[in-house]
Amino acid sequence: MNILITNDDGVRAPALPHLIRWARQFGDVTAIAPKVEQSGKSHAIDFMKEIEIKQVELAPDVTAYSVDSTPADCVRYGVTSLGKKFDLVISGINRGYNLGADIVYSGTIGAVFEACRLGIPGIALSANPGDESDAVKHLDAVAAFIREHKLLEQHSLYNVNVPPTVNGVRVTRQGGIFFTDVFVHHGNDIYLQEGELVPGEGEDPEVDIDAIFNGYVSITPLMTTLTNLPLFEKLKDLR
Repeated sequence: MNILITNDDGVRAPALPHLIRWARQFGDVTAIAPKVEQSGKSHAIDFMKEIEIKQVELAPDVTAYSVDSTPADCVRYGVTSLGKKFDLVISGINRGYNLGADIVYSGTIGAVFEACRLGIPGIALSANPGDESDAVKHLDAVAAFIREHKLLEQHSLYNVNVPPTVNGVRVTRQGGIFFTDVFVHHGNDIYLQEGELVPGEGEDPEVDIDAIFNGYVSITPLMTTLTNLPLFEKLKDLR
């Protein structure tokens, strides 16, 4: 199996070498990550300027590149320009959960959306801030769950969040707002977005936010289409 690993925390993110070493048990690994942090860049690409791409050292016997662009562009470069067929894209392990409605902002998620768009299965991995390197120790259980239940045979795009203490693994659905921001005036026409977590208050392990705060690994199948298919079926014959 050929695996492409990326992230949105940057090529020097502490968790990246740990994820690379873990993934090597499943096959050949290529790492392609942003030169600098790209959090919040979602599925953005940059075709308006030249992009610096160069090889870097991240782990023994692993080809790795730094790309001065977004996570989606990292995937695009690997798939379209290296002359290598990838079987799986793993994005992460992100410094901070990607949960609920806020996943639309995530560069971690944007990378696996791009993988799916290019016909490659993608798994996004995220963890509590500061725990992303330690989260690797739970990935064997996550991989075993995915294999046991043949998740990748049934669907090609998953969002996985790992809590610090794991009580089990649950398949979940996307919850509501997880983080809220306000624009704070810092003087001289300068504003900074600042906010706080809006944790789930429920006990429903089918919801990604509730699952995480109750100690479960959350595995959410995602879709790339924005079409409301039930409504389309209802309206498609209108003339």
